Formats: sequence, structure tokens, C-alpha cells
Amino acid sequence: MESCQTGEIRTHDPTFRMNRLMSHSGFTLLELTISITLLALIVIIILGAMRISIRSVESGEAKVESFERIRSSMNILDSQIQSQIPLSYVQEGEAEVKFYFKGERQFLQFTTNYSIWGGEKGFVLATYSVLPGENGKQILSVSENVINMDIKREARLFDTFESIYFEYFYKNPTEEVGHWVDQWTETNQIPGKIRLHFMNGPRELSFIIPVRVRGSLTDTGQFVAGEEE
Repeated sequence: MESCQTGEIRTHDPTFRMNRLMSHSGFTLLELTISITLLALIVIIILGAMRISIRSVESGEAKVESFERIRSSMNILDSQIQSQIPLSYVQEGEAEVKFYFKGERQFLQFTTNYSIWGGEKGFVLATYSVLPGENGKQILSVSENVINMDIKREARLFDTFESIYFEYFYKNPTEEVGHWVDQWTETNQIPGKIRLHFMNGPRELSFIIPVRVRGSLTDTGQFVAGEEE
């Protein structure tokens, strides 16, 4: 090491010069490691945000599709009930005339002139049944039979609810208000309204569909033993 006239200390040691050069013109190994780590964290955060966004979009699309299916299925059920024709029949060996209409908690049957599939003309016997599905869910299926014809079609309407059931509005002539029952026992009368319940845990949806054509056999036209009267 030698000193110059200006008082600056100089050295001929190459290691000393290299260390000074690296300390002023480049990154140390620690700085490089920290930079790479921060860059990796930023990339992970961005990928996580993108994944959450994709899941949100997929979840939103699934909800929209589910709501659209519910709306379409309810339109089908509403249209068939609103187009109900109170046809009746006589059981073989019996004299009593009965409606085709049957209503239970998880079963609904009625006659209508509105077919889901269209095509064949004539009266349709529509049957809605609640069946067990997968993962604790229930299924509401519908089948159609064209009366006096060997034609039957089936479809699934709902399959995302834990519980599905029907109720029927009964009003005795002596009652002022009426009440809901989960089983229709009147064979010569049709309920004034039908209510459909959907449940998922504590959440419940219910739809009330009024029956346009209702009354007793003495009030409506009859379709007995395959012939109109």
C-alpha cells in the first residue's frame, strides 16, 4: 500500500479492488435472494387472485344456470296447472265418478291439455313425483301419458334441493278462510290452489299456483270411461 501526494491511499491488492467494485456496481447474494423471494411472492399472490376470480365467475355462472332452470321448470308446472282440465273416470266395478286429480305431499297428478313436449293432441295425464337423489338431494320428475294412447314421456325438473313437497288449499263451504293440507282426500273436488315448497337447510322457497278450473263434479264437465259427457 502506498500513499500519493494528495493524501489518497492506494493499494495494489486485486481482492480489495474487486470487493470495492462489487459493492458499488452490483447486487450482493443476499440482495439477489431477497429480490427473487419477493418476486415469487408477487407471482403467487397474482395467481391466487386469478384462481379466486375464475372460481367466482364459475360459481356465478352455475347460480345463473340454476336460477334459469328453476324459472323454466316453474313455468312448465305453472302452465300445466293453469291449463288443467278436470277430467273424471269410473273405476271398473264401481259406480262413483272420480277426478283424475290426486295430491299428496310428494306426488301430484292431474289432467291437462298442455303438453311439455307438445306434438300429440288430446288430454294429457301429468304426474309429478319427488324421488330420492344424490348427496342428500331430492328430485322432482314429471311424466306425461296421453289419455287413451300408449305414449309416455319423462323428464327431470329439479335436483338441487334437500326437500321438495306439495300442499293443497282446502276450503270447506262452511269455512270462511280455508287452510293448507299436504294430502288431498276429496275424490270429487279439486283444490283452489297448489303450493310447492323447496328447502335447502334453513332456507325455504315456496310458490303458490292458483287453479283456474276447480270445483266439484257437479260444477264441471266430465270425461267418463274414455268418452265425453
